[in-house]
Amino acid sequence: MLKKTSCALAALLLLAALAAPVQAQNVDEVLAKMIDAAGGRKAMEAIKDSTMVATMEIPSMTMTGTMTLYQKEPDKMRMDMEIMGMKITQAYDGKVGWGVNPQTGKAEEAPAKAQGELKRQAQGYDAMLNPQKHGLSYVLKGKETIEGKDCLVLEQTMSGEEEKIIILVDNATYLPVLARAKTQNMMGADVDGETLFEDYKKEGGVVVAHSLTIKQGGTVWAKIKVGEITFNSDLENAFFSM
Repeated sequence: MLKKTSCALAALLLLAALAAPVQAQNVDEVLAKMIDAAGGRKAMEAIKDSTMVATMEIPSMTMTGTMTLYQKEPDKMRMDMEIMGMKITQAYDGKVGWGVNPQTGKAEEAPAKAQGELKRQAQGYDAMLNPQKHGLSYVLKGKETIEGKDCLVLEQTMSGEEEKIIILVDNATYLPVLARAKTQNMMGADVDGETLFEDYKKEGGVVVAHSLTIKQGGTVWAKIKVGEITFNSDLENAFFSM
């Protein structure tokens, strides 16, 4: 069974990377520039829900599939994946994370260890604009060069969670380049994960990466290509409930 947390890592890190709060004046400036680079506060505030359709490739297993990610402000998320005939669903309804077991077809509450990760994934544009309200805090950790780009390094912490996310932000464009976080491989072991963000395009007034490469333990685990993004489809709350 494919580890659902690994499939979802890209969506989680992308949303987190655009939401850098502040602890010093220079970080305040970084935050303002990141919001502007992502489309601006007004454009973000206008988004009430989003639907992202993408294709997936898992090179190590020679497998392909599709992924549809739904997000409703401020704290709901659902991801439906189909990989070589196997259907996987995971979601967060604003309070509880859950998923559909692909082997039994039954909806089950997510394990305690996964609840925090699902909560992070569910945080949308409101978390970018109002991070403290969502329990997010950040520290500026210096600079690093990655993919030939000079980047600012941000460390994200969510209240009540020990796991941290490291976000590298292009110092020229103020768009996320890379994010690092602990994840689980297919055997359930904790490994170092990375997601590379590329091919940024404007959709519905906001700028979104359309190409994501996920690594586990230094090896490419999955490649995601975003094909279509739709905003403000009036998604019902019940769609996110178990």
